[in-house]
Amino acid sequence: MPIASSILDRFVSAVDEEGLGAYGVHVLIGEDAAQHRWRSDDRENIYSASKGVCALAIGIAIDEGILSLNSPVPELLPAINLGAGVETVTVRHLLTMSSGIDFIWFGDQPVPWPDLAQEMLSKPTRGPGAVFQYTDASTYIAMRMLGAIVGDVRDWLMPRLFDPLGIHNPQWHRCPLGWIIGGSGLELRTEELARIGRLLRDHGRWGGLQLVDAAWVDRMHASWVETGGGGSSERYGFAAWDGPGSCWRLDGRYGQYVVVDQTRDTVITITAHEELRDHRLAELAYTAMAG
Repeated sequence: MPIASSILDRFVSAVDEEGLGAYGVHVLIGEDAAQHRWRSDDRENIYSASKGVCALAIGIAIDEGILSLNSPVPELLPAINLGAGVETVTVRHLLTMSSGIDFIWFGDQPVPWPDLAQEMLSKPTRGPGAVFQYTDASTYIAMRMLGAIVGDVRDWLMPRLFDPLGIHNPQWHRCPLGWIIGGSGLELRTEELARIGRLLRDHGRWGGLQLVDAAWVDRMHASWVETGGGGSSERYGFAAWDGPGSCWRLDGRYGQYVVVDQTRDTVITITAHEELRDHRLAELAYTAMAG
């Protein structure tokens, strides 16, 4: 039996045994692929796995020389009224959830303010880089900063990322002003998300094209920020989490995962709606890879 099929069988058996609400799984090891579906492969909100695509967008923008990790908020959003110290918050702080601004908002919540970016950025910072606080608003503002240069970020990504990957006309939830939410709301099929997974495993390369700088993809899971959490939530990078085991991952609500094991040349992509034990899906993926 091919190696991918063996990993797949172990994972599927474990998911069924625990009664977890998985939709689909795609296993890629080397060039050997296998997949299984519990339901049709429809486009679904991949929730915070969307942040990984935002990080790729920033990497592409850096490679094109249009911004940097050290680009500060007021440089790209000069019309926003900033809270105390926020003028020193950069793209790096926003991607790593370390702006120091005490503001929690997620993409499934309403936007009751005229401008979500203005609302967050009007708060003071406790010191950029000093405090980890996870919020979709942080990624949203990073995408607003990129959008100030390129316009609509999803449209800008079409020829640079989505079209080369064969992801046709993906939809991304938007704020009332029309900007992509960024940190959530990208809708993809399992197999489409798996293409993102292959790109990450292969250091930004897709076929003969280097879509994202290899050093940037490596940096996504090397520059860790300590979160103060435990277990698989202990360290966060540029939209990626450390673990389980030797892996790193994109991680979305209800069990949307891209679990990359660079040492085994393997990536497992999962979509699901598991409200209570979604973390088990990533753990079972690692166990299946480890054999």
